Amino acid sequence: MKTKRNMVLLGFAVCFLGISVSTANAAGRADGDFPSRSVEVTVVFGAGSAADNIARKFSDLIAQELGRPFPVVNRTGGGQAIGFNHVRNQRPDGYNMIWTSNGLLTAYYQGNLDFRYDAFRHIARVSYEPVSIAVRADAPWRTMEELFNYIRNNPGTVRIGNSGVGTFTHLVAAAIENEANSSVIHVPFGAGMAFASLLGGVIEASIQLPSEVMAQYEAGQLRFLAISSGDRIASIPHIPTLKESNINLEMILWRGLAVPMGTPESVVRILENAARNVVASSEFHEFSEVMGIIPAFMPQEEFERFISEDDRLTGELMRTIGTSVR
Repeated sequence: MKTKRNMVLLGFAVCFLGISVSTANAAGRADGDFPSRSVEVTVVFGAGSAADNIARKFSDLIAQELGRPFPVVNRTGGGQAIGFNHVRNQRPDGYNMIWTSNGLLTAYYQGNLDFRYDAFRHIARVSYEPVSIAVRADAPWRTMEELFNYIRNNPGTVRIGNSGVGTFTHLVAAAIENEANSSVIHVPFGAGMAFASLLGGVIEASIQLPSEVMAQYEAGQLRFLAISSGDRIASIPHIPTLKESNINLEMILWRGLAVPMGTPESVVRILENAARNVVASSEFHEFSEVMGIIPAFMPQEEFERFISEDDRLTGELMRTIGTSVR
């Protein structure tokens, strides 16, 4: 009986050991062979938006780099909360990634999110975009300096269109307003309404990504006065920056990749290196020139420091203009 009992116990031990080894091997494969299946990429804006277009191109290229599909899923609504909450609550194994931007910061200060940027591991910055300040082709202001001086001398008369309260385009308009020590009328509108509002005289100026109104600019229907980045951009190299227009502002819309906190370091490094290669590729550079974005890879640790500082500045600005609940 004793021998039989020992054999049973030995059987349990071998079984347990087998399970432990199997689990350990599975965990090792999860990291070492990552990715072994498709990686889902969440975009918090709708299909056809600038964020969506860039995410889909990037996902195609990183899929080629890592040999697995990176399907894009649009999870919109809740002031970006639906998409960010979904990814934050996924298993931290690298198979759920989110295309992120300054919007993660503004959504928190608006009260749409109950967690901050540090709920995620930020893999890499991929690109950035300035916004453009545009007026109708027949507008009286031919330079940004002229419009700025008009705003300064005529408080509450210039209507500036943006993508919605608390969005990056709204923040740029508010920063210009603050710099002028004056006031403007902020007019939020939905996607696709920028040009129609400007042409119809509903607003005097619009702040949008250059790519979103480039066709109208090339058709001679509107005039770019300035862009918000520190340097001019290749798609419209003759358009000056705000600083060149004697307005001491530099603001960019950055985009990058993030995964849930707790994702293994080995997985983060694989995704970071793949992102580095994609951003350096000629195909991504060609796409970026067409889209009016600037490829700007930033590695994980530097990117997280960058976001921390941007979060501080964003919070300060949103409190100043009264759009923060924090």
